[in-house]
Amino acid sequence: MESYEASIIEGLLITLNEDRSVNLSPMGVRFSNDKQMVLLRPFKTSRSYKNLARGAEGVFHVTDDAALIARAALGDVSVLPPMTPINGTDLSYLTDACRWHYLKLDSQNISGMRASFNMRVADYGVIRDFMGFNRAKNALVEAAILATRVGILPDEQIQTHMEILQPSVEKTGDILERETFLYLRSRILEKIAEAKNSANDCTTTKKENCDAVR
Repeated sequence: MESYEASIIEGLLITLNEDRSVNLSPMGVRFSNDKQMVLLRPFKTSRSYKNLARGAEGVFHVTDDAALIARAALGDVSVLPPMTPINGTDLSYLTDACRWHYLKLDSQNISGMRASFNMRVADYGVIRDFMGFNRAKNALVEAAILATRVGILPDEQIQTHMEILQPSVEKTGDILERETFLYLRSRILEKIAEAKNSANDCTTTKKENCDAVR
């Protein structure tokens, strides 16, 4: 049994879709104590899970681009950032990441709601230094997670947490980080409104869809 560190590192994972297009998704991973293995635990409803189960490879990135993590969490990256091919593979890494790890499947367990993929680090590269801690970047990651929890957590809890995060972004963020936070806030409000509309439909003219909405 591989021994993994307790801490979870947030980053970006690239996998290939069935049509060989690139899927970019946020992913929290654990590294093994010797840094030779990475544990991925995607939800089985996610595209990352389907791609890993089929292709058995991916590229994990450590990055300080919190704005990109936030947009990727919502699937709102319309234009992929620059990428560099990895020799001997069909995959590429994000050119502006801090470091990248090309991963190949070692073993898996898909019995639960979340799969467990033990991935071996087959190649890696260091591109540049991590710029350092920043409260705004941390707040963007938290806000992105909140945006994916609409319909799971109470609306009031999500909105209250966003209000708590906002001062950190305003005080320590740059223009891009402040704009991204405003974007996340607007997307959260949109998703809350959509969820409420679906619930209203469920109680009126579309009762046959109630189970799907819930």
